[in-house]
Amino acid sequence: MAEKFLLRFEDVTADLTAIDAYESDGGYETVRKVLKELEAGAVVDMVKESGLRGRGGAGFPTGLKWTFVPKDTGKPVYLLCNADESEPGTFKDREIIEHDPHQLLEGIIISSYAIGCHDAYIYIRGEFALGYAVLVKAVADAAARGYLGEDILGSGYSLRIHVHRGAGAYICGEETGLIESLEGKRAYPRIKPPFPAVYGVFGSPTIVNNVETLACVKHIAAHGSDWFRSFGPESGPGPKLYCVSGHVTKPGVYELPMGTSLREIIEVHAGGLRPGRSLKAVIPGGSSVPVLTASEIDIDMDFDSVAAAGSMLGSAGIIVMDDTTDIVKALRTISHFYHHESCGQCSPCREGTGWLERILRRIDEGGGTDEDLRTLDHVAAGMMGNTICVLADAAAMPVRSFLSKFRDDFEAKILEGQGGRAVA
Repeated sequence: MAEKFLLRFEDVTADLTAIDAYESDGGYETVRKVLKELEAGAVVDMVKESGLRGRGGAGFPTGLKWTFVPKDTGKPVYLLCNADESEPGTFKDREIIEHDPHQLLEGIIISSYAIGCHDAYIYIRGEFALGYAVLVKAVADAAARGYLGEDILGSGYSLRIHVHRGAGAYICGEETGLIESLEGKRAYPRIKPPFPAVYGVFGSPTIVNNVETLACVKHIAAHGSDWFRSFGPESGPGPKLYCVSGHVTKPGVYELPMGTSLREIIEVHAGGLRPGRSLKAVIPGGSSVPVLTASEIDIDMDFDSVAAAGSMLGSAGIIVMDDTTDIVKALRTISHFYHHESCGQCSPCREGTGWLERILRRIDEGGGTDEDLRTLDHVAAGMMGNTICVLADAAAMPVRSFLSKFRDDFEAKILEGQGGRAVA
């Protein structure tokens, strides 16, 4: 990609958190153009035609999601920006928020106009103290320049953006859990249907979009749907932010065309593995997705290609593990996270996540048996698809994939704990 869009702050010397610098770089000109020249329906159509799919993990078509908002209900329509970003291995949204917040605000204004929203909320993860402060200032500055508030730029359209700081729970990244939390309740995900587009926050039609998704909307409105489709595959185009962490020489966030190969991202952009090490495993989309082996990284990093390889693009949080990795300990750490973060509403998740962690801790500490491996797989299989939200699946998928692809590591740990004696 010759030019960066979502990570523009890497290419300019000015501080883009300052509204003067943002405006001097063309900031808010797209809002001006949209409000003066386009009907709301035309913006929805443009986003549909762009092929933009949600960047938060599920990959649902954004423009199509917007069309689910019912017309003439007499209720207000809300847009919620999901800035919770709690998936381990994922840190792309934080970069946009902390370094280029007005880009996000411009995307929110355009998206709100498209769906008929006059009150939008940014739900930001509680731990993002810097990001929260940056956003609060950016919203105030945008309002002072007439980009928010009543009769924006003389267009007759009005919008308020509220920045809401969450309490730090992983489950608040699930859209209905986020809605419950925003309403001041415990973040228990809701049964669907009804879906938020029909019955969301405060009982009104609600669209929940991710930070990166909304930032993309600003660029689609500025350059057009054909421009957006010029990057990546037809089934899910556009520029994409990939997070790379773990055993690479240059961890970070990389903006590349959707569908860039996983091998290229690791070996070229992230600088490859540490000297003298070899690749053992890669998690391609945040800790909740199935792991890949070293022989499986010749895949395109887009929604459909990663799914065909047996995993998920998810949040594009790429976690790289070299040959020094203790696979059992890595899975134990992942399982501890999901046990800790389960909201406890559904018994398969509440009990299952604890069961998985206890067994993995026993194996890791030398007390495991071969029966434990069968139990792990059985418990994980029973958790999937049997809860209100997908946190149970998020806990179960890593367990099943690690056991399937690295069973020798688990068997060796068990054998080591038994003093090298094979026990039936």
